[in-house]
Amino acid sequence: MTAWVRLLRSQQRIFKTVEGRLKQAGLPPLVWYDVLLELERSGDAGLRQRDIQRHTLLERYNVSRLVDRLEGAGLATRRPAADDGRGAVVTISPAGVAMRQAMWPVYEGAVADEVSAKLNDAELKILSGLLERL
Repeated sequence: MTAWVRLLRSQQRIFKTVEGRLKQAGLPPLVWYDVLLELERSGDAGLRQRDIQRHTLLERYNVSRLVDRLEGAGLATRRPAADDGRGAVVTISPAGVAMRQAMWPVYEGAVADEVSAKLNDAELKILSGLLERL
């Protein structure tokens, strides 16, 4: 139980640091980065909203709202799905790629300060292996 609590507290602390640094830099929240990254990875094919949900930790109702905000900010576009008139495919825009790229150094720096600076390479490898098993 102690390990579980420490894992959760560490995750919360790291997320709080990342979110704070993104906000301080005038950038969108971390969840925007995660969705933009998955959209960028999907290329021109894009992702259905349900696929965004599967690739991230968002709930279904949050995906729709977030896609609305990304689209409103010009970072993503939505088009009808060719195989299903009810569905939509979301793709990242060039501005979305630029935003994700702008967010990365801040995100990476916060994680480096909170994780990499506190563990040596051997410890990071052990931690990564343990988390993979979980």
